[in-house]
Amino acid sequence: MNAESPKITPERPVIRQLDEAAVNRIAAGEVVERPASAVKELVENALDAGAARIEVAYADGGKTLIRVTDDGCGMTAEDLPLALSRHATSKIDGSDLLNIRSFGFRGEALPSLGAVARLKITSRAEGAEAAAIAVAGGRMAPVRPAALTKGTVVELRDLFYATPARLKFLRSDRAESQAIKDVIQRLAMAEPGVGFVLRDVTGGGEGRVVLRADVEQGDLFEALSRRLRSLIGPDFADNALPIDAEREGIRLTGLAALPTYSRGAAVEQFLFVNGRPVRDKLLIGALRAGYMDVLSRDRHPAAVLNLICDPERVDVNVHPAKAEVRFREPGVARGLIVSALRHALAEAGHRASSTVSSLTLGAMRSEPAGPRIYQMDRPSQTALRAAYSAQAPLAAEFAEASARFDPPADEKPQAHEEAIETCPLGAARAQLHENYIIAQTETGLVIVDQHAAHERLVYERLKRQRAENGVAAQALLIPEIVDLSEGDARLLLDHAEALSQLGLTIEPFGGGAIAVRETPAVLGEVNATALLKDILDELHDLGDSQRLQSRIDAVLSRMSCHGSIRSGRHMRPDEMNALLREMEKTPLSGQCNHGRPTYVELKLSDIERLFGRT
Repeated sequence: MNAESPKITPERPVIRQLDEAAVNRIAAGEVVERPASAVKELVENALDAGAARIEVAYADGGKTLIRVTDDGCGMTAEDLPLALSRHATSKIDGSDLLNIRSFGFRGEALPSLGAVARLKITSRAEGAEAAAIAVAGGRMAPVRPAALTKGTVVELRDLFYATPARLKFLRSDRAESQAIKDVIQRLAMAEPGVGFVLRDVTGGGEGRVVLRADVEQGDLFEALSRRLRSLIGPDFADNALPIDAEREGIRLTGLAALPTYSRGAAVEQFLFVNGRPVRDKLLIGALRAGYMDVLSRDRHPAAVLNLICDPERVDVNVHPAKAEVRFREPGVARGLIVSALRHALAEAGHRASSTVSSLTLGAMRSEPAGPRIYQMDRPSQTALRAAYSAQAPLAAEFAEASARFDPPADEKPQAHEEAIETCPLGAARAQLHENYIIAQTETGLVIVDQHAAHERLVYERLKRQRAENGVAAQALLIPEIVDLSEGDARLLLDHAEALSQLGLTIEPFGGGAIAVRETPAVLGEVNATALLKDILDELHDLGDSQRLQSRIDAVLSRMSCHGSIRSGRHMRPDEMNALLREMEKTPLSGQCNHGRPTYVELKLSDIERLFGRT
C-alpha cells in the first residue's frame, strides 16, 4: 500500500499535441481490430458508393493482402487526397449527426488504414480520368494517372506493419479468413440486390472462390430467401417464417425459423438496423423473448431480422465499430420484435421443421450389410410371384392384426376415414408402446409423441385462460418491504402497472423502499426481494423484464406436464384422432414446451427410399 504510484511523477507532466500519424494509429486501434474490420469498412464504403457488384480478395487471412473492387460512383483525382484525410467524408455535412443514412460517416477508416498498412486506391468517376494514390505508414505519395474502367479498387497490403505489436494479437490465418467470410456474409444478407464475390488468393493467381452471392431479383422475401439459400443453405429458408410487422413508425422485416429448427449456439442470428449489421443486446434479448416458451434454455433461435425506422430515432454513433445502436424508444423496438415473432409462430400452427424428418430418416438408414445388388442381379418376376404365394398365410395374420386397430365399419364409416386422412396430421392407425401414435396421411405417415403433444395443448389452454381471466394474486398478510436505491425503486414503480397484471402488486414505501402487497398465487411462497432484484437486473440490461412472466409460464408448463396424457396410457382410436385434430388447430403444437418436436412426418417417397423401392 505504501508503494509509490507509477502515475505520480516528481515533475509536472507536459501536455503535447500528437502528430497526425500518431492520431491515425490510435484511431486504427479502435476502428481496425483485425483484417475482418478492414474488410467491413472497405465494403461498406463500396455500398455507400452505390456499387452493384463487389469483389473482395485476400491472402494469408487478410494479413498480407486485402483488395476490394467495386463498380460504384468512384472518385476523381482531386477527391483522393481528401479521402485519405482524417474526418473528411462525402456522406454527411456535419450539421446533423442523427440523420445518418449511410454506413460510414466519420471519415476515419481510410486514414487509419493508411497509418498502419500500405494502402493504394485506384478510382475513376464518370466523366473523369482514372487516378491512383498510395500511402504507407501515414506517408502519402502524390496522385498519379491510372488505368481503370469504372468504380474503385482499394488494395491494402501488410496490415499492421507499422504497428508490429498488433500483429501478435491476430489469430491464425484460418480464423481470420473465417472472420472475413462472416463479415461479407452479413453484409450480403443486408443487400440482396448487390452481388458479392469473396476470393482467397493466398499463393497468387485467381485463387479460389470462398463465397459467391449473385444479384437477387424479386420482392423482399423472395430475394432474401434466395440470398440466404446461397449463404447459409436451404434448411433455414425452408423452415423460416416471413416477418413483416410495424408499430409506431418502426417496421420489422425478415425471416425467423421454426422453434424445432433451433441451434446449439447463436450462430444463425443475424440482426440489422436500417440494413446495418449489429450485435445489440437489446435486439438479442428481444429475439430470445420472442421464443421464450417454445425453446429450452440450451437452444438458440435462428433468424434474419431488419428493423427499419427513421434514422433520427436510432443513434448509430455509440460504438467505435458501429456494432451497437441506441434507440430513442427502446421499449417500442423490443416490443415490436417480441410481438411479431410470437404472432408468426402462433400463425404457423402445428408446423414443425423439415429437418426433423430428415434427421429421422438419417437415424433409420443403415449401412448396407452386403454388396450392392444391381438390376441384373435382382430375382426374376417368376421367382418373386412364387415368394409372394409362400407368404399368403402371413398376409391373413396381418389383416387380422390390423382389424384390432380399425374400429368397426358401423362405428366409423369408410368415407369418414378417407376424409380425416386428408387432414394435415391424418387418421390414427395404431398406438405403439402406449406412447406413439401412428397416423396415415394422404402422402405418408405421421408419428406423434402423445405425451409431448398433449402437454403443449394443455399449456396453450392454460395460457389462454390466464389471458382471459388474468393472473390470480395472493395478498400478503404482512407486506414485505424491500430496500433499494431511489433510482431502482423509481424504475420498478414505472413498471408497477405491468407487474400488477401479472399478479405482483408493489407500492412506494418512502425513500428507496418498496412494499410488496401481492404476489402471483400460482408461484406459491415467493422470495419478494430476490424476485424484484431479478426483475431490476433485466430492466437495467434490456429496458424490459420478462422474468416474472417466465416464472409464471414455467409453473403453467409444469402443471400442463402433470395434467397431460402420460406415457404408457392406452388410447382408443377416437381419442387419438381427437388429439390429432386438436393439434392441427392449436398454435405451436409442432413442439413441446421445451422446444422438442411433438411429431415426425415421413413422406411415402422417403419410406420407399428406405426400402430401396425407388
